[in-house]
Amino acid sequence: MMNIIDIIIKKKDQKELTDKEIKYVVEKFTQGNIKDYQMSALLMAIVINGLTDEETISLTKYMVLSGDILNLDNIDNIVDKHSTGGVGDKTTLIVAPIVASCGCKLAKMSGRGLGYTGGTIDKLESIPGFKVSLTKEEFIEEIKNLGMSITSQTENIALADKKIYALRDVTGTTESIPLIASSIMSKKIASGSKKLVLDIKVGEGALIKNISDARKLANLMIKIGKENSMQVVCLLTNMDIPLGNNIGNSLEVLEAINTLYYFPDTNLTRLCSELATQMVSLALDIDYDEAKKRVDETLRSKKAYNKLLAFVNDRNGDITKLPKSKYFYQIKSDKEGYLSELSSLELAKLSMHLGAGRKTKEDSTIDYSAGIIINKNLNDKVKIGDVIITLYTNGEIPQIDKNILFKIAENPNKAYDLIYEIIK
Repeated sequence: MMNIIDIIIKKKDQKELTDKEIKYVVEKFTQGNIKDYQMSALLMAIVINGLTDEETISLTKYMVLSGDILNLDNIDNIVDKHSTGGVGDKTTLIVAPIVASCGCKLAKMSGRGLGYTGGTIDKLESIPGFKVSLTKEEFIEEIKNLGMSITSQTENIALADKKIYALRDVTGTTESIPLIASSIMSKKIASGSKKLVLDIKVGEGALIKNISDARKLANLMIKIGKENSMQVVCLLTNMDIPLGNNIGNSLEVLEAINTLYYFPDTNLTRLCSELATQMVSLALDIDYDEAKKRVDETLRSKKAYNKLLAFVNDRNGDITKLPKSKYFYQIKSDKEGYLSELSSLELAKLSMHLGAGRKTKEDSTIDYSAGIIINKNLNDKVKIGDVIITLYTNGEIPQIDKNILFKIAENPNKAYDLIYEIIK
C-alpha cells in the first residue's frame, strides 16, 4: 500500500521515485485524496533535491493523462509557443497575430499569473467584455476560422497541472527545473500541437536565474518533446530588465497593440520578431530567411495588427475601453547621467503591491489597470528631474526606495544581450 508520507520522506532522503509512485501522487492529488499541505511538502522536497529525467518524464506523462487530450492532427501548419514567464512579458499577444497572418495556425492554452505579475489570461481578461474561456469545440473552430486561438487552460486539460501550478505559485516552489518542465510540457502535449517554440527567460526577473540552468531546462523539455513526438525549439532570452516598457495587465495590452501598429525598434519588438520567425519556420517547414521575410512583411503591412483586432472582436472584447487607474505617481531622477540598470525583480514586486499580481492562491481578483510604465530605456541619457518610472494604482502608493528600482551611471552601460542561445 502506497502512502503519501512515505513518498515525501523518500524524496526528502534524495531517493528516486518509481513510475508507480509518481502515478499515485498525481492521481490521488487530482482526486483530492492528497491534501494541499502534503503536496506542498513534496513539492518543496522536489525543489531541494530535484527529479531525474526519468522521474520528470513520468510526472509529465501522468499530468497529461489526468485530463482530456486534444487531437489537432487534422489542422495543417499548427504551432504553439510558451514563455517561462517574465516581467512585462506580453509576447503572446504580439506573436500570435503575426504567426496567424503568415499562414500558420496557432493553438495556445494559457494560464494566469505565476509569481508577481499577471499571466496571458489576466492580460486578455483586462480587455472589457473579452471571453477568455472556450470549449474544446470553440477553440478548434477559432483556430480554423481565424488562424489563432488563445484560451484559458480548461478544467479538463492537464487537470493535475492546474492544481499543482496554483499551489506552486504560493508556496515558494516555482523555481524548479523539473517542475517547470513538467508543467509546461504537460499542457503543451495535452493541447495537441506537435510543434512548439519555447521562450526560456534567464535572469533576475525570471524563474531561471542563470544560463546553465536555462540550458538544462531547454534540453529537458526537448527530451520530453521527443518522447511525445513533438518538435521543440528553445530560445534562451535575457530577463535582467523588463521586457518592453509596460508592466501590468491592461498596460501590457496597450503596449502589444502599439508594438503591432508602430513596429518600434525595442527589445520587445526584436524578441517577438525572432519568436515569430522561429514559429513560422517550424510550422511551414521553410528556412529561417524566408520565415523572417514573411514576418517582417506582415508587420509592415499591419496585417498582424488587424489580426489582433479581429481576434479581440471575435471574443467580444473592446480595446477602446481598457481600464485606467485613478492615481499615478512619477518617480524622477535626482542625478544626471545614463540609465544603467533596471531591476526586473523589484519592479515586479512593486507592480504586485500596486495591485497587478496575486499575493496568495485565494486572490481571485487583481487590479487590471494597475502597473508601471518605464519612461526611459536602458542607456538613455537622463537629466535631473526626468521621469524614469510612472506608477498606476487604485490604492495607496507603497513606500518606495528608487535606488533599488534603477541606477543612473556617468557613462552608458555595455550593450544589452537579448537572445543568448537557440537550442533545437
